[in-house]
Amino acid sequence: MRALNSAAYGGSSPREGPTVNTSPNQTQPQLDSQDDATSRIHLESRFANELPELALGWQADTPPNPQLLVLNEDLARELGLDPEALQTPAGIGFLTGTNLPADASPVAQVYAGHQFGGYSPRLGDGRALLLGEVTDATGATQDIHLKGSGPTPFSRGGDGYAVVGPMLREFIVSEAMHALGIPSTRSLAVVQTGRTVIREDPQPGALLVRVASSHLRVGSFQYAKATGDLDLLRRLADFAVARHYPEAESADNPYLALYERVIAAQASLIAQWMLVGFVHGVMNTDNMTISGETIDYGPCAFIDDFTPSAVFSSIDHGGRYKYGNQPVVAEWNLARFGESLLPLLADSQDDADAIAQDALGKFSPQYSEVWSAGMRAKLGLPSSLSAEVAAALVSDLFDILKVERVDYTSFFRNLADAARGNTVPVRVQFSVSEKFDEWLSRWRSLAPDDAAMDRVNPIYIPRNHIVEKALAAATAGDMQPVGDLLELVTSPFEAHHGKQRYTEPAPDDFGPYRTYCGT
Repeated sequence: MRALNSAAYGGSSPREGPTVNTSPNQTQPQLDSQDDATSRIHLESRFANELPELALGWQADTPPNPQLLVLNEDLARELGLDPEALQTPAGIGFLTGTNLPADASPVAQVYAGHQFGGYSPRLGDGRALLLGEVTDATGATQDIHLKGSGPTPFSRGGDGYAVVGPMLREFIVSEAMHALGIPSTRSLAVVQTGRTVIREDPQPGALLVRVASSHLRVGSFQYAKATGDLDLLRRLADFAVARHYPEAESADNPYLALYERVIAAQASLIAQWMLVGFVHGVMNTDNMTISGETIDYGPCAFIDDFTPSAVFSSIDHGGRYKYGNQPVVAEWNLARFGESLLPLLADSQDDADAIAQDALGKFSPQYSEVWSAGMRAKLGLPSSLSAEVAAALVSDLFDILKVERVDYTSFFRNLADAARGNTVPVRVQFSVSEKFDEWLSRWRSLAPDDAAMDRVNPIYIPRNHIVEKALAAATAGDMQPVGDLLELVTSPFEAHHGKQRYTEPAPDDFGPYRTYCGT
C-alpha cells in the first residue's frame, strides 16, 4: 500500500493493491488538454445502442474540486487502463465522467423493481451513469459505471449525489468480497467531489467508479415486460444471453436456459453470502443482477455472532432482508424474474407458468448443494464422509453457535488450529462448553484437513466497528485507516503480523449496529 501525495498525480511506478490518497484536501491542477492520456481509452456503447428504450443519454455533473481518494491500480490494468494516467487531472476527469472520449455515450439506465415487496414501475439510475463498456485483459466486456455523479430524470426528488463514507464502504466491501472469491461488482476508484452534500448534516461529497460484467437486473426485465413491447423484452433477453450465457443460444429454449442459468448463479451467490456471514441489507429486485454478481452495497454488513435474525439496515423494520431470510428473498425475486420472462417461454400462459415453476423449483436444491459443499470445506471434512453424517454434524454445530453467540469468522479460523491440536483458542470462545466439547471430539475424530480450512476461512473481513472508524477518519480527511483496512481485506487468508485487532469482534460499547441507505 502506497499513499498518494501531490507529486503522485503525475504518475507512479507499477505496484500492487489500491492506491490511497492519505491527504486528499489538496487543490487539483487544471486539466491540460494537450496531455490527456485518457483520450486513448475506447468506450463502447453496446447497451445504449442495442437497448435505447432502457437508456437515457445523460451527463455527469462537473465536480467543483475533484480529489482522487483511492484507485484500484490492479483492476485498472485488468481493464486496459493506465493507472498513472488515471491519477492525472485528465484521468480524474475520466473517472468523474467529465472528460470522456469523444465517441462515448453515457446513459442513465431505466428499470423497475420490487422494493421491500412493493412494486415500483419506474426506477432507474437516480444518481448513476453507465459511461460505457471496455474489453478487459481476458476479452470479457465490463461496464464502467458511476455512482453519485449527480441527478438524472430518475432521481425522484433526490439530489443525485453521494458522500465519502458510503462510497468508501462500497469500495472496501466489494473488494473484500472479490478477494473472498464471491462474485461482485468491483470498485475502480472513489473521487471526492469538493461538493458539500446535505444528509442528516453536511457531508463531503464523493462518487464511486464501479465495474461489472453488466448492470442488467431483474428490475430491467420487469420494466421491459411492463411496457408490453414483446420485441424489447426479447432483445433484452438476447442481450443478456449474449453477454452472460452465450451457451444458452443453442438450447432448445434459449430463454428458459437463461432463466435456469440465472437461478443457478443466484443460488450459488446467496449460498456464498451465507457461508461468510454477509448481509446485503436491501435485496430489492432492482438489486439482483442477471450475471449473479453482488451489487449495490448500501446497508450491508457482516455478522459478528451467528444470528439468523440479524438485521443491520435502519429501514428494514420488519426484518424482510435479515441474514437468515436471504435465500427465501432470493427465490422470491427469481419468481418475479420468471414472471417477466413468461411471454418468451411458451406460446400459452399455462405452459409458460408450468415451465417457469419447474425451473424455479431447482433453486432450493442448488442453493443447498453449494451451501453444503461450502460448509464441508469450512469444516475440513473428508470427501468420503457421507452426506447424512456431514449434515448432522453441521446441524448440531449451528444449534450450539446460535446459543453460544461466538464470533462467527474467528470461530472457523480457531477451529483449524484445533485440527492441528491446539484446541484452546476455539474452546475459550464458549462460555458453556460441554455440548461443544462433545461436538469437537466428534469432529476431530474425522481427521479434518486444517490446510483446506485455512484456504476458505478468512482471517480478515470488513468488521463493522473497524469499517465505521475508518469511514469516520476518511470523512474527516484521514485516509490512512481505509488504506490499512484495504490491505487486509484484499488478502483475507494471509496473516499479517501485529494486526490482531482487525480479527476481533466489536467491543461491548459499540452497541447494536445500524447502517443507512442514504448515500
